[in-house]
Amino acid sequence: MHDDRVDVPAAVKPRPVRRSASGSLPKLLRRFLKDRSGNYVIMFALALPALVGFSAFGTEEGLLLYTRQSMQHAADSSATSGAVAYSYGSPVTTQAKSVAATYGYVDNSNSTTVTVHQPPTSGSNKGNSQAVEVIISQPSARLFSALWSNKTIPVTARAVALSSNLACVLALDPTASSSFSQQGSVNSNLVNCSVVDDSNASTALSISGSSTLSTSFVGVVGGISGTSNITATHGTVTGYHSVSDPYANVSPPSFSGCAQHNYSTHGTATLSPGVYCGGISLGAGANVTLQPGIYYLDQGSLNMNGSSSLTGTGVTLVFTSSTGHNYATANVVGGATLNLTAPTSGSTAGIALYGDRGMPTGTSFSFNGGSTQWMGGAVYFPKGAVSWAGNSGLTQKCTQLIADTIQLVGDSGFKIDCGGYATKPIGSAATLAE
Repeated sequence: MHDDRVDVPAAVKPRPVRRSASGSLPKLLRRFLKDRSGNYVIMFALALPALVGFSAFGTEEGLLLYTRQSMQHAADSSATSGAVAYSYGSPVTTQAKSVAATYGYVDNSNSTTVTVHQPPTSGSNKGNSQAVEVIISQPSARLFSALWSNKTIPVTARAVALSSNLACVLALDPTASSSFSQQGSVNSNLVNCSVVDDSNASTALSISGSSTLSTSFVGVVGGISGTSNITATHGTVTGYHSVSDPYANVSPPSFSGCAQHNYSTHGTATLSPGVYCGGISLGAGANVTLQPGIYYLDQGSLNMNGSSSLTGTGVTLVFTSSTGHNYATANVVGGATLNLTAPTSGSTAGIALYGDRGMPTGTSFSFNGGSTQWMGGAVYFPKGAVSWAGNSGLTQKCTQLIADTIQLVGDSGFKIDCGGYATKPIGSAATLAE
């Protein structure tokens, strides 16, 4: 049979037809239009306003948190500064508001209020005259949330600071045994203030016999004898830090001459400031009033018999010696009336009785007037050995006793409600309480 097939050379065989890239485009478009994954884009678009809103609210809340923190810092600082001012006898409200202003919170400016209370009107320290409360309020403008409300957001911060462990009795001697002591049946009451003893002796503070000491705190560098006789609201601490003399840099002006020599009276008299050479002696029935100023007792002593009286406001008695020998001392017996209040300005501000630092350590001073002995301000004898019995009825609300050594020989009371007395604080000034 005849085969009609014709062999065609491979070189001339027709090649397969290739589809161009452009031919797949319609197919890709059809696939894209049929694709349901685009729903996520729509969902994201719908959710975007909410996401932006949450972000805006978060930013606004962050700004409010920052404002609250800043305001709280201002309240804390203002309250603490106010408590320090109180311990120094300075205006509390003025000091607290001035500190708040440094943080940008000025009372009665930009709808801001800075309120100062002493004592606090609420909280755990309500009614405590040693505590200072500061409340700062300021409205904050809305940002994104203004779409829903045009009312401002109130922001408030509150702080309470307390004069902390402020002492009204300080024994300065660094090594003496019984540098602060009570013996017999003495009862001492220290209201809202403490005892600090700088001695490192093992029996630096000694309460013996049936004596009792009621106070807010006892801090002693060394040790305590008679702890069971002590009632301390905030405890007793041995190994306490040494507390510095708050009046170490205070000195009265220099003096010369004599206004009086060996002054003595049994009658009624009014004396003027000046130099009393040989001291002052008040016999039975003497009734002496001191005009405001500084009285220098140059050698000699202040001697007061039982029915004598010495009173004065704005007064400092300086016990000294122009020769460096025979320094003036004091001997006030029971039943004598000694009622002095310190100046509030000048070189001896806050100090009612001042002992020259040049006198020998341990120079004796006896103030045993008892219930008729009241001192407003500081009794300051940095080199003196002071024997004290007075103010047991707490008639005087601001009394500090600072001496080399201190012995309470009769019922005594101390308070340091010293606003307006220009005294300096003994020990730490203030801590945040709320």
